[in-house]
Parts: sequence; structure tokens; C-alpha cells
Amino acid sequence: MAKSTSPSVKETAFDCPYCGAYAAQHWINLHAKYREASNKTPFIPDEEIFQRVKESKLPEDHKEKFVAHLEKLQTGLICFERQEQGKYVYEDVHNLFLSQCFNCEKFSVWVHDRLVHPTASAAPPANQDLPHDILQDYEEAGRIVNESPRGAAALLRLAIQKLCAFLGEGGKNIDDDIASLVKKGLNPTTQKALDAVRVIGNEAVHPGTLDLKDERDTAIKLFKLVNIIAEQMISNPKHVNELYGQIPEAKRKSIEKRDGG
Repeated sequence: MAKSTSPSVKETAFDCPYCGAYAAQHWINLHAKYREASNKTPFIPDEEIFQRVKESKLPEDHKEKFVAHLEKLQTGLICFERQEQGKYVYEDVHNLFLSQCFNCEKFSVWVHDRLVHPTASAAPPANQDLPHDILQDYEEAGRIVNESPRGAAALLRLAIQKLCAFLGEGGKNIDDDIASLVKKGLNPTTQKALDAVRVIGNEAVHPGTLDLKDERDTAIKLFKLVNIIAEQMISNPKHVNELYGQIPEAKRKSIEKRDGG
């Protein structure tokens, strides 16, 4: 089993809050320099800046490097730009740190011992076979589950609705979709998982007999159920098909002929 360690200022390797990999982390101290009086506010590139650079008389190779730098800034991710300015005196910044993941090379921001960016997910890692848009719902739910278990449950219900559509159902009425999947031979355990996420997620949107205000643990269990559903309905069939695809073509035709006859 792969090693797993939660992000911490006391560790030199932990599960990256960006890519999820257990990886070495480079810790970085920060220094500060007050901005010039002529440019007091932070520089955030906009389309006007891009246009001015493209229309400038800079050499093309300089333009390309500048535009690439602006594009990197526009993503909102932290990045470095080395500057040699030996005459300036820099202030050390305390209690504000960066950590850089060795695997994905992205930076995380820490204040004292608290990770402030990216927002850490309280959910178990998502099944990576989930379709991208469903994976986004899962990860967003993980980011808000501590503050809003009800909101997280509602997002997971939406993920189940999308998952039913991904599996060929209508995607508009979850009850009808689950009933259709049952007729197609859905595993009873997976059906229970689908219904649990459906009902609890629905109660989150329309509060009724189930109160999720303080039910963080219930919401966390929903993440596990979504992973179980993805494992049974997406991952397992994928693995079986991959293995079946390794059978020589002649033997596959023989099997198909046998099953067809």
C-alpha cells in the first residue's frame, strides 16, 4: 500500500494538495520589498497588457517570453521570476511560507502552520476513472465539506445524476435512472450506494427528516460511496475489458461465437 501523509509544516514529504501524490516537498522562506511609489498595487495582467506587448516593437523572442510569463501569471498559480538586484535590502517574511511539490512542481501557501492555498480537501481521494466534470464536483464537495456538509452532499447528488447520464440513462430523474440500471442487472450493493447518495443529497437540497447541519461524518461517507459506485460501474468493467482485449483475436471470435450460439 502506498505511503500517505497529510500536509504539514513538520514534514518534508506529504500528499500534495494539488496532484495528490505522496512526494518530497521543498520548503521556501519568503522575503519582501515594498513596491515602487509609481506602481503601488500588485500587477495582474489583463487583455490590454497582452495586446500592448503583442503590438510593441520588442524582438519577437522577447515578446514570446514575455507573453508566456503573462500567461503563467494569469493562471493564478504561484511562480518565480529571478531578478538580480543586489543593491536592494529585502525584509524577511516570517510565518508565511511556500512548499513546492517535487512531483507536480506547484506551490502551496502556508500561514504559520496552516495550509491556506490550495484549500485542502477533507474527502478521500477520488476514483480517477470518474469523468472529468463529475471529478470536479467531487473535488469541490471535498473543499467545502468541513464548512458545509449539506452543500457537499448536494454536490455529490449532482455527481450521481451526472454519473447516471454518463452510463447511458436520462440523467434527469435519478429514481428512473436507478430503476433502469437495476433492470440492466445493477449490483444490489451498488444500488444501495446510489440510493443513499441520492436520498441524503436530496435532503441536503430540500431539508426534511434528515438534518445534515452537524453531519460531517455522514457527508464523508457519501464520498466513499461515490468511489464504490465508480469502482463497480466504471473501473471494474474497464479492467475486465482491458484484460479481455489481451486475448488473441481468434480465441475472442471463438468465445463470441460460443456465446452467440
